[in-house]
Amino acid sequence: MFRIAKEGQRIILLLLIISGVSFLLRLWPLVIPGLGLILFLFYFFRDPERIPPPDTSLLVCPADGRVVSVKHNENGHWVSIFMSLFDVHVNRAPCDGVVERIVHNPGRFKAAYLDEASFENENTEITLSTPFGQILIRQVAGVLARRIVCRVKEGDTLRRAERFGLIMLGSRVDVRLPSQIQILVKEGMQVKAGETPLAIVNLNTGDLHLEVPG
Repeated sequence: MFRIAKEGQRIILLLLIISGVSFLLRLWPLVIPGLGLILFLFYFFRDPERIPPPDTSLLVCPADGRVVSVKHNENGHWVSIFMSLFDVHVNRAPCDGVVERIVHNPGRFKAAYLDEASFENENTEITLSTPFGQILIRQVAGVLARRIVCRVKEGDTLRRAERFGLIMLGSRVDVRLPSQIQILVKEGMQVKAGETPLAIVNLNTGDLHLEVPG
């Protein structure tokens, strides 16, 4: 089943109405470009189903695209994934967790594949509380991306590979992971959100799923 992200459905519907009216009024200069734009938006806002690996010790990538940076420091590991205009832009949770904090940071709109974009560009930071420590997910705007969508709020529970937002028109997603987690991706890899293994937990934590409150 072909699925469209809900943020794109209203835009597509509006353009369909405009194109339909233009067709009835024979405003041909508007019809063909309008249909072309609608086809592009169907492609851009596609939201395919993803099945995470059965091994619950594996964290999954939060975004489709290319891994542009893997770094390690005293605070843990940083992994950055660049989403081009042609990648699926729906973001997914790397693991089970509770949304502890959400912070929106205004900033610039540099090319998202640049390292400095992580800190200088507009971004939204989501901190997840997990059975093996805090994980920070940063949705970063790019040159064309002017809207970051975060669907969750503080206190929400996320499951591994669950959708939590998207960024429009090319962007970047950074993830900070605790040091006891082993990174599985490398720079240059093409990955898929909710499907490609990002890292593996090196802890004897038993079942890594959180209990849903209530």
